[in-house]
Parts: sequence; structure tokens; C-alpha cells
Amino acid sequence: MLHPEREHPVPNRLANETSPYLLQHKDNPVDWYPWGEEALGRARGEDKPLLVSIGYSACHWCHVMEHESFEDPAVAALMNDRFVNVKVDREERPDLDSIYMSAVQAMSGQGGWPLNVFLTPDGVPFYGGTYFPPDDRMGMPSWAKVLEAVSGTFSTRREDVEESAGRIRDYLNRANGATPKPSPLRTDIFGQALAALHQSFDDRNGGFGEAPKFPQASALLALLRIWGRLGDPRARTMLETTLDRMARGGIYDQVGGGFHRYAVDEIWLVPHFEKMLYDNAQLALVYLEAYQAFGDPRWARIAGETLDYVVREMTGPDGRFYATQDADSEGEEGKFYVWTPEAMVEVLGEERATVIGAYYGVRPGGNFEGHSILNVAREGDTFAASLGLDQAAIDEVRQLLYEARSRRVWPGRDDKAIAAWNGMMLRAFALGSRVLGRPDFRQVAERN
Repeated sequence: MLHPEREHPVPNRLANETSPYLLQHKDNPVDWYPWGEEALGRARGEDKPLLVSIGYSACHWCHVMEHESFEDPAVAALMNDRFVNVKVDREERPDLDSIYMSAVQAMSGQGGWPLNVFLTPDGVPFYGGTYFPPDDRMGMPSWAKVLEAVSGTFSTRREDVEESAGRIRDYLNRANGATPKPSPLRTDIFGQALAALHQSFDDRNGGFGEAPKFPQASALLALLRIWGRLGDPRARTMLETTLDRMARGGIYDQVGGGFHRYAVDEIWLVPHFEKMLYDNAQLALVYLEAYQAFGDPRWARIAGETLDYVVREMTGPDGRFYATQDADSEGEEGKFYVWTPEAMVEVLGEERATVIGAYYGVRPGGNFEGHSILNVAREGDTFAASLGLDQAAIDEVRQLLYEARSRRVWPGRDDKAIAAWNGMMLRAFALGSRVLGRPDFRQVAERN
């Protein structure tokens, strides 16, 4: 596609918003509206379809689509001519995100972010999807082709559009209005849950299902409850295998602590690098409760490092906890977090870098786009001992690497405070204070 010359950006209607995600789009040539009556009224008045694009500030593919399409003047001109365009932060409006995610999943069988939904002028969805590339790629049509097709269908086959929208509206009404019939609690519910989790469990790598792999903290907490109730060794095995593999994988920030959102592979090596407050709150609770249940000091260490990360990087001067940390810095996903052998030598010196590089899997060519995501490929304590490392030596090196990494360009951060997520993290700090004997964690919880 030929692009007109990109001019100096003029802020659009999002310039006065407070959401970091919406503000990321304020210089787009797209005439974005925030969600509200102004946009809805214009769509009705001009009889134009709405394009509602939903995402969040730490979303990597949201950034990709913005750069590829929403910053392109030719694409923006097409969007502005054919649609009333609305940007929504899913963390500000989870209600809208839930409704339109359900609609897109019903239409396409999949969902994710960015979530791009086309609505009738009355606000009813009739088509949608997630990420679309700027050019035809891997079976996906280009974003411009999608815009042309949707606009053409709306103009020439309006009755079909209204019929499709009516079906989606009826589906959403049924789904939102459905109330399960009450039934007595079954005495074998713990056994049923264990069997279901065991069926999807990855015996080798931990976790459930195949790639991409999410930590699924709720499933891990369920295994803790099942272990406490039934004492079934399968529950403990599934739980501890998963905790070990995640703690040694790239999904865990081996230098700074805290968990990235999910892994794109089945071995927990390559993550999507954004960090979400709610993930880290729930996983800190899982590791704390696992330490209480089994007494393994590894789980205490991971929980403590995760909470220390939140104190350092995700806590505001007023005590609130920030929402997310971005995956990208300098326009590249994961650039802040990855290493090369040369970078290790610069920080640690050649001899120590050789040992630490072996421990964390840093090698020429790397495991991620020519760089290395730090991970401990073999069982931590045994492997460390074979290299002459103890935990004190590892902690010393982690601090040196952290200080060096801190001099890089940091990923962006969404500093809004979401009450529900803050409540989760407050609970984790309160439990961490008691379980780990850390009065400083109690102070963090009280200050929040």
C-alpha cells in the first residue's frame, strides 16, 4: 500500500482523556472518539456504522496494530470517511469489553486484544475480530480490506447487516439473562475437579493445555484446596510441577521478579512480556499458600521476589498499586528484559558471566530473536550447585543485572489504580507479611 506523507500529528479527541491507553492514541490521524453519547449520536445522525476498538496500554498487539494501521494516514482517512471510530480502554470499561468480546467470540470463535468490533448506528455488533495486519498475511485479510468489505456490506446489504445484528443481540440477551438452576452441592465435586484438571495437565512442563500457556492461578488455587480436602498426591504433583516450571521459565522475570502475562510456547520460555497487577497478585498468593502447605523454601522466595517487584515498580507514592507494565520498549517487544553474552560480560566480567550465562541459558544466537530470555533450564538448586553457585551468589548477581538493566529504556506503565486489582494485591501483601515474616509488607498493605 502506498502511504501519503505523514504530517506532524495533531491531537485528536482523545487528548483530554486520562486513560494512558487512550492517550497513546491521541496523535493518531484517526478521528477517535471516547465511548459516549457524542460518538453514538453522530453514528445515529449520519447513519454510519461504529468501529469500536478495545485494548489496554500494556497490550503488545495493540501497539503493533496502532503502528501498522492507525498511524497510517491513508488507512485513517478510510476509517474516518466510512465509520465513527471509538477507542475503549478495557480496564476502564470492563462492561463494554465483556459484551463485545462475547459478541466477537460468538461470531468468530476466538477473541483477544486488540478487539475491533463493528456496530450498527444503534450500537449493535454485526462483525468483529482481533488483530488485522496491514497487508494480507497468513490467511488474514488486510485491515484496509476489512474496512472496505464491512463498509460495502453495510451500504449495499443493509437488511443482511440488521439481521446479523439482531441474531447477535438475541444471543447476548439470552447469555446475559441465563441463570443456572440451583442444585445441591455434590459431595464428589473435589474429585470431579481434580479429574478435569488432570485430563488437561501437561505432565512434563506443568500447566494446562498446549501453547499459548497461561498461569491459570485459579486452577492452581483449586489444586491447593483439593489437596487440603482430599490429600490426593496428584493434586500436589500437578501444583508443584507447574510452580517449578513457571519459576524457572522465561515467564518469570529472573532478574527483577514478577510474572509476565503468559507464554507463547508450552515450556514457559518465551512470554508476552507485559506484566499485569492481577496476575502477580494471584500468583503471589498461590506461591505463599503452597509454601504454607508444603514448606518448600523455593515457593517463599518466588512469592517474596514477586511482592518486592510490586513495591519497587508498581506502587505509587500514595500507596496505590499500578495496573500494568508494558511489553515493549523502544518499539520492540521484550527488549528491556533480554540479554546477550556480551552484555553479561560487560556487567559481570568474563569469568562470572560464563558461569551465570550457563545457569540462565544465555548463549550466542539466543533463544528469542538473537537475544536470550533468562531461564533456568534444569532443576535450580542441583544445577546451581554443579556450577558452584549458592542462592546468595545468585542473589548478588541478580542485583548487579537489575542495576544494569535499570539503565535501559524502561517499558511504559499504566499508572491507574483499579480497585479490584488493588484489593487482590493488598491481600497478597497481608498474607506475605504473616507467612514470610515481613513487617514491611504489612506496611505496604496498610498504606494502600
